[in-house]
Amino acid sequence: MATLQAPATTASKETTRKAKAPRDRGSRSWLVRIVLGVICALWLIPLLGAFITSLRPEQDANTTGWWTVLSNPDLTLSNYRNVIVQADLGSAFINSFAITLPATFIPILLAAFAAYAFVFIEFRGREALFILVFSMLVIPNFVAFVPILKIYANIHLAGQFPAAWLAHVGFGMSLAIYIFRNYMATLPKTIIESAQIDGASHFQTFYRLILPMSVPALASFAIFQFLWVWNDLLVALIFIQPGPNEPITVGTAQLIGQQGQNFNLVTAGGFFSMIVPVLVFLSLQRYFVRGLTAGAVKG
Repeated sequence: MATLQAPATTASKETTRKAKAPRDRGSRSWLVRIVLGVICALWLIPLLGAFITSLRPEQDANTTGWWTVLSNPDLTLSNYRNVIVQADLGSAFINSFAITLPATFIPILLAAFAAYAFVFIEFRGREALFILVFSMLVIPNFVAFVPILKIYANIHLAGQFPAAWLAHVGFGMSLAIYIFRNYMATLPKTIIESAQIDGASHFQTFYRLILPMSVPALASFAIFQFLWVWNDLLVALIFIQPGPNEPITVGTAQLIGQQGQNFNLVTAGGFFSMIVPVLVFLSLQRYFVRGLTAGAVKG
């Protein structure tokens, strides 16, 4: 009888295990949701406070905390009007476009050509040269500021848009080559070989095959580079400086008073400058993860 009951006992244990499994997964999913909710709250509460401060009058923003809006809901859009019109952040907004767009597209174009050469063109010292390019990532950008600024001063380029373009292109080129090279290495080489058999040149192969297939990697780096250049303050302060060509980051920094006041204007300027980066990220986010994870696994 014991022998006959063993399968039934085993089956009942298996049924009990299967019944508990969905319950365990459900409890873990709720725990994950709670943790994610806490993390999101920790990120969103300061952002909410800054947004409320950007809508408060100057006196309220400088004397009371943003949470007092619950008892005194006095909100206004005059801060945004002041930073755009009176503080002339509208012109700084246009200057940021003039700096960011070339500083984003130039390294993408140059790095894509270089990555193609590293992957599909055989030449002596290719791996050593790639290691040298990759090693540039570990060098801090600020160590090159003084010699670059001296060169710009000698050729009368300081304070002009090309000064920021060249700086951002040089600082971003290593990462761009690294991302594009890893992505292109995952592309099927049989397509390239077929194009070569058909008589296609390297430029035709790059322009008609590699470039369209590398859109995820190009878009992921474009997001990074655009956000870095648009939100950059250090390079803009050193190579552009406050003046008629200043970008929106420098213009927003100038809103802070000597006594640390004008928080309402600073936060309004910050949210005004956030419009474009958010739109860029939302429009390119579908390529973001695909571009970053390219080359991580094989098969």
